[in-house]
Amino acid sequence: MAEYNPPLQVVELVATKRGDPHRGPEVRLNSNEAQLRQVKDGGLAWVIGPRRKEIATVRVDDSLRRGTAVLQDVLGAAPSEIISLTKVD
Repeated sequence: MAEYNPPLQVVELVATKRGDPHRGPEVRLNSNEAQLRQVKDGGLAWVIGPRRKEIATVRVDDSLRRGTAVLQDVLGAAPSEIISLTKVD
């Protein structure tokens, strides 16, 4: 049986600069979306965009709406694009 993994819309793309304390690939989503995909805060997940696939750290942020995500330092994605997220095994 295939697992249910609805798409997420990128609502913001954050690009950090050298020397920023919280630098690196990260995906933020609300707790309902994280639970649906069986990912936990601080865990790793594949961010699959229209142009590439990259591993990012998961951050749970309940201020985000369901069905949306914020990406930080993830290449190959842009605001308003649709991505999918899967747990790294």
